[in-house]
Amino acid sequence: MNGTNDGRSPEDSASEADETTDGPRRPIVVQEGNTLHTRLTRELGVHYPFVSAGMGFVALPPLVIAVSEAGGIGMLGAAPEPAPFLRARLQAIQAGTKRPYGVNFIVASANGQDFTTREHIDTCIAERVPVVSFHWDTPPAEWVKALKAAGTRVWMQVPSVEAARKALDWGADGLIAQGHQAGGHNRSTVPTLKLVRDIRSFAREVMLLAAGGIADGFSAARALHHGADGVWVGTRLVASVEAHAHPGYKQRLVEGDAGDSDVTTLFGPEWPGARIRVLRNRVVREWAGREDRIPTPPPPPERIGTTKLFPGVTGGDAPYPMPKFCAFIPTPGTEGDLEEMCLPASGASMARIEGVQPAGQIVVEMMERAHRVLTNPHGLDSDAEEDDRG
Repeated sequence: MNGTNDGRSPEDSASEADETTDGPRRPIVVQEGNTLHTRLTRELGVHYPFVSAGMGFVALPPLVIAVSEAGGIGMLGAAPEPAPFLRARLQAIQAGTKRPYGVNFIVASANGQDFTTREHIDTCIAERVPVVSFHWDTPPAEWVKALKAAGTRVWMQVPSVEAARKALDWGADGLIAQGHQAGGHNRSTVPTLKLVRDIRSFAREVMLLAAGGIADGFSAARALHHGADGVWVGTRLVASVEAHAHPGYKQRLVEGDAGDSDVTTLFGPEWPGARIRVLRNRVVREWAGREDRIPTPPPPPERIGTTKLFPGVTGGDAPYPMPKFCAFIPTPGTEGDLEEMCLPASGASMARIEGVQPAGQIVVEMMERAHRVLTNPHGLDSDAEEDDRG
């Protein structure tokens, strides 16, 4: 754990995973000969142009630490956690790595409550978080000004060229181009590589990440070849050892294929009407595309399970009864029927997942494979292999 986690350049080193109850893991070794130097690696002083998606409920400190220690940038999914819980998460990350990391916030409101508040921003400033990213709506100008004044880089996830231009107008330091293949909450209607190229055509000097359908070295190489400075990886990392996701959810990602996801507004009494790409389980097969026909109250069961929203922090382990169409993601403490639950997923990524692996191994293997592909980039110019099914 060399270097500092304030974004300054760390010394390169090998990172070795701890032993688990299943025995020692294979050491995760950062390859010194890798030459994937991009605007991202230069700005943040990291070894690989790899960023883990800040997925709510799933991307907790163990996953953030594992990705950062492997040479990428781990992003904490802040979800709707209260600011004191966020502070505890940040301190856990800082205890586990001295390398750069970040926090991802959703800017939205539902049921009279803001998901992200100024208190969350002030917590990041106080803890000197190197990167803060925003998703969905535009963050208030005073948040951006305060973060940048504190030395924090501010990124924005954008689903379109129009949103990218708007983000640059308000001063975003970096853009995350979310293609329609991306799992989770997603407004995009444009394939990932096309969106990357379209944004790069006018944002030539801005740090740009590609998000959506990136789950192995070849898909990462394609994104870099088409103009991205790095990759933003979500679904592949849900199927990692360190992800705080239910084992049954992880296994479904391993077993899924390109055609096994769908976009719906089905889920979310907690966040009504939000568009999300999910794995096509029983409840999605039944209601996706028929959302306007869902009766009020919704059909049984009234409760689909119970979960713990903020595990591992004082006061966060209280059980939460999950209503029908609950938007909260099943985690290891969740009990209930996964066929009724919200399982964010990219079909294009599921097609490339072969098993649950340590996150550090995923980072290194993906980046080393991308490096090898880019040394002989034949076939990377075409969009033919970009799966359009999501």
